[in-house]
Amino acid sequence: MQVFKFGGASIKDAKAVRNMSEILKRFPNENIIIVVSAMGKTTNALEEILHLELNGLSTDTSIQNLFEYHASLISSLFDKNQSKPLQLLEGLFDDLKTKLSVINKSRYDESYDSIISFGEMISSKILLEFLQKEAFSISKIDAKDCIITDDSFRDALVDWEKTEDITKKTIEHEFNHSQLIITQGFLGGTQDGRITTLGREGSDFSAAIFAYCIDAKAVTIWKDVPGILNGDPKKVKDAILYQELSYQEAAEMTYYGASVIHPKTIKPLANAGIPMHVRSFSSPEKGGTIIHECNIIHQTPCIIIKEKQSLITFKLQDFTFITEALIGKIFDALNKHHIKINMMQNTAISFSICVNDDLHRLDQLMKDLKEDFSIFYNKGLELLTIKNFDESLISRMTNGKEIYMEQRSRKNYQVVVKEDLMSF
Repeated sequence: MQVFKFGGASIKDAKAVRNMSEILKRFPNENIIIVVSAMGKTTNALEEILHLELNGLSTDTSIQNLFEYHASLISSLFDKNQSKPLQLLEGLFDDLKTKLSVINKSRYDESYDSIISFGEMISSKILLEFLQKEAFSISKIDAKDCIITDDSFRDALVDWEKTEDITKKTIEHEFNHSQLIITQGFLGGTQDGRITTLGREGSDFSAAIFAYCIDAKAVTIWKDVPGILNGDPKKVKDAILYQELSYQEAAEMTYYGASVIHPKTIKPLANAGIPMHVRSFSSPEKGGTIIHECNIIHQTPCIIIKEKQSLITFKLQDFTFITEALIGKIFDALNKHHIKINMMQNTAISFSICVNDDLHRLDQLMKDLKEDFSIFYNKGLELLTIKNFDESLISRMTNGKEIYMEQRSRKNYQVVVKEDLMSF
C-alpha cells in the first residue's frame, strides 16, 4: 500500500487531472490512497468569500466565479450526457451558500474550517467521478470521518489512537472491493462531527497520517518542482536538487519555512520508518527526492524564503527589563491563539517575534497583551534563512535591503527584510 498526495497545482485544470490519471496508470498493481487538495487557487477564493460574508459584503460574484471555474473543468473532463458531476457540484455550492448564511461571526476559526473545507470536498468528488469514468477501481472516504481531532479549529491536533483505529478499519474495508481510495487532504473532524482543518497547506500532513495508520510502503508528494531543492527555483538561480535527505534535515528545513513540505509531515513518517518521495507531476519518470533514514550531511547552502511575515515588538513603557515572567506571558498568549514563532529576539526592554501574517489571530494576540506592553507592528515582510551560510551569500542577500531583525548561529543565518526580495 502507498499514499499519493496531489496538490492544487497538480489538479488545477483538465489537462492536469488527465495527467494525474496517467500517473496512476503507472502503478497498475498497487493499492493506493490518493489524498487531494482543493483545485488550483480554490482555497484562496473561499477565504475571500468568507471574508466578504463576515464583512457584510456581497459574495454572489465570487461564488459564481468559483462555481464557473469548477463547472468549466467538469465540462472539459466529461461528456455532455454525463450530468452527475455537474449535479454534484451544484449540490455542494448550495451547501456552501447555506453554511455561509449561518456562520457564527464570533467563532471565526470554526467558521473558517466549515467554509474552506469545501475546496477539498469539491475536488475529491469531481476526481472520483472522473477516475471511475477512466475505469479505475476506486472508492471515496471522507477524511473528517477518519482523522479525529480536537476542536482547535484551523490548526487541529490529531487524536492518534482514535485516528489509527478508525482509519485502519476503514481502509481495510475499502480495499476489499477497490484498488484505489480517494480522500481529502487538510481536513479532520471532531468526535461530535464538526469539520476541522490541520493548518494551511496541511494536505502533506494528511498523507503522512494515512500512511502512518496503515503502515504504508511509501508516501509520494506530486509537486510542480522536480523534488526538494536548496532554494525556490522561482527565486534562487541554479537551485540544486537533493537526491536524498534524512528525516532530521528535512524536518529542520520545514521548520524554517521550506514550502515544499508541510512542517508536521515528517514526524509520523520518521516514527514509522516510512520513506517520502517528492516528485514532479510533469516528469513522473524521474525519481525526485527521497526522505528517509540516512547519514548524508549536505554542506551546500540552503536558502529558505518565508513570505507574508509580520514583526511584532513588545516593549515595556517604564523601562522595566524584560524578564522570564513577562516573556512567559507572551508565550501563553501565543499558545492560546495558535501562533507559531518563526524567529525571536530580545533586548533588555523589548521582545520581538517574526510570525506568519494572520490578521485575525494577530489582532487577538495584541488585544490580549496591550495592557502590559507597548506593541509595534510591521507586516509585508520576508524571513530568509540560510542553512550552511557563507559571508558572500549573506552580503548578496542583504545588499540594499532594509533589515528589521537578524541573527546567526554556527550554521544558520536568518534575516527579516521587506517583502521585495526576488532572486539571488
